[in-house]
Amino acid sequence: MSPRPEPPQVDRVAASRAAVAARRARAAVKHEVATRARTASSVLEAAWASADSPEASLRVRELLTSVPTLGPTRVAKVMHDLGISESKRTGGLGVRQRSSLWNYLIDREGTTGSTRLVVLAGPTAVGKGTVSAYIRENHPEVHLSVSATTRPPRPGELEGVHYYFVDDAEFDRMIVDHELLEWAVVHNSYRYGTPRPPIERALAAGNRVLLEIDLQGARLVRQEMPDAVLIFLLPPSWEELVRRLTGRGTEDPAEQGRRLETARVELAAQNEFDFRVVNTDVAEAAREVVELMESSSSRR
Repeated sequence: MSPRPEPPQVDRVAASRAAVAARRARAAVKHEVATRARTASSVLEAAWASADSPEASLRVRELLTSVPTLGPTRVAKVMHDLGISESKRTGGLGVRQRSSLWNYLIDREGTTGSTRLVVLAGPTAVGKGTVSAYIRENHPEVHLSVSATTRPPRPGELEGVHYYFVDDAEFDRMIVDHELLEWAVVHNSYRYGTPRPPIERALAAGNRVLLEIDLQGARLVRQEMPDAVLIFLLPPSWEELVRRLTGRGTEDPAEQGRRLETARVELAAQNEFDFRVVNTDVAEAAREVVELMESSSSRR
């Protein structure tokens, strides 16, 4: 058999340009889904309406991972449960696969708009702030509450981004005017609290809200808002927690000792929470937290 002739150079250039255009079109579809400009079910409708559309050439895995808060682990399980292979494209699904995928997305889109208030708490130095920062940077659809505190800022912390840094007089005023959803004295030193008005505005707008607070604050939020979901962030081990606390260098040895004693007490309260997430890897822990915000209202 004679070798297949090479296509003319002009054909190769045209094919390359077409491939680039197709990738850009698929990327635009995924961006629209990720930013909630359109729903995943509307992508399926477009894919099944035209076999030549960019929606039809999109892999199911790519579509599902574009859905906000659906991480790779969840997507892999969903596709396994629906009997859809990793390589399958939306336009190439069989009748039963189309039906199961459509029903899954419709059911999910019908519930993700529900308002959710989620509290993330855990012992000192477990990495609550780092996980929250990752969520802030990578999941803009989640409204992250900013706490007020009377402690001075640490290096790199920004006003209104990490905390609202206020003096004792202003914190007293916020308490008197009922502007705090919860507040507490942490580590027998500074006060921390959650400003109520931004939370209420975000919930009224239908947004999912994440509070990163301490154990005392989590208990108070549960009293004020019983429907709130509480997530406890755990270290991989006690030794790792000690390493993180002593390694960050933001407290003197005496303060480190006090915080470690507090951490032992806080770890003993983890069964009060609805979910537990181990912070071995920041990105994975953040993904688990965001996925839990999308989970059903049933609690462990």
